[in-house]
Amino acid sequence: MELENLISYLFRWIHFFAGVVWIGLLYYFNFVQTEFFKETDATTKSAAISKLVPRALWWFRYGALLTFLSGLALAAYLASATNYYIVIGMLLGTLMFLNVWLIIWPKQKIVIASNEQVLGGGEALPEAAGALAKAGLASRTNTLFSLPMLFFMGASAHLSGAGRVPMSSDGSASVLAMALTVLIIVALEFNAIKGKTGPMTSVVGVIHCGIGLGIVLLGIIELL
Repeated sequence: MELENLISYLFRWIHFFAGVVWIGLLYYFNFVQTEFFKETDATTKSAAISKLVPRALWWFRYGALLTFLSGLALAAYLASATNYYIVIGMLLGTLMFLNVWLIIWPKQKIVIASNEQVLGGGEALPEAAGALAKAGLASRTNTLFSLPMLFFMGASAHLSGAGRVPMSSDGSASVLAMALTVLIIVALEFNAIKGKTGPMTSVVGVIHCGIGLGIVLLGIIELL
């Protein structure tokens, strides 16, 4: 067993482990907790925000951080072997990471602080409702991004096509395909900051949107 190969594999294992923690909790928040909060009573919801949500958010954000850092190490190791599929996966994953640390976590801190203030007999923070909506939109966007992100991460090693060819080689993805892909993803990220959930509001809707996004991005690389 070569030491270099072992180190490379260990970084992959860390990346997989952290990614499972991160994406698993992302799906828990979107598919389970959000739907539960819609149906439960105010007392149960308040107790969950106080005791459960902060613990889940700790694993969530640090799972995202470790996934991102180990991914950077793997990208540096791959270097010239990097292909279109992995670049798209990395772009989606990076935006998801930034959404966690720059939008979801800061906004959730406001929601948690407001809940604690109410539990202490005070009034809810006036900015809490808006913060919850912003965090929810970013979280829904991350769920949208996660489906094609996981698809392209796997495709980088297991799916044939132009996207599998290293970007430094002839026959790789066209400049037009890459530019259009980035434009679509950036537009969706802009919506995560300034827009609305729209068809992503429901669980079924965000899953369908994620699958649709993956199909569109794959079609761009294969057709252009």
